[in-house]
Amino acid sequence: MIQNPSQSKSMFATSSMVKMGMLAAIGVVLMLLDFPLPVFPSFLKIDLSDVPAVIGAFTMGPAAGVMVELLKNLLKLIVGSNTGGVGELANFLVGAGYVLPLALVYQKWPNRIGVLCGSVAATVGAAILAGVLNYFIFVPAYAAVMGLSVDAFVQAAAKVNAAVVDLRTMVVFAIVPFNLVKGVIIAVASLVLYRVLRPLWQRF
Repeated sequence: MIQNPSQSKSMFATSSMVKMGMLAAIGVVLMLLDFPLPVFPSFLKIDLSDVPAVIGAFTMGPAAGVMVELLKNLLKLIVGSNTGGVGELANFLVGAGYVLPLALVYQKWPNRIGVLCGSVAATVGAAILAGVLNYFIFVPAYAAVMGLSVDAFVQAAAKVNAAVVDLRTMVVFAIVPFNLVKGVIIAVASLVLYRVLRPLWQRF
């Protein structure tokens, strides 16, 4: 069973800070290893960089998971951003919107049911949050940074999904479904990797 966050050390303990830094560094590497899915627009890419934050949340609590998300994106800005910081802000907000409900549900019910319910809540919540933020903030911001129009993104999405005709339908038929798929992948990958790495992690 995954360690109950209530039994873990304070996130400000030296060992916890070292673990969060290590998880954030791994997250940066995973951000660079993104890849597209054929059924979604090419500008929507999957990466597993939220997995370290989920592991941090399981082992050290919700605040630690959010801290890993923050450190990961700050490190990514230092390494280099090709989106003027927009991508990193989006990654942090949506990532935190995924990790926080998952960790809070698991903290209340530290068992397999808690993991399952938390994963469902995290996936749905983060997908909705991503949809709202992309509609009002991130797609227009991306377009401005890249010197493109919002229609350029809409047209790119329409090439793989005929239901996309404007920004609203792009959010509904591309961005939200993409984040639902990503949420499921993150949940499965996090649980599998934690179980594999748990013996080493507990000795660290």
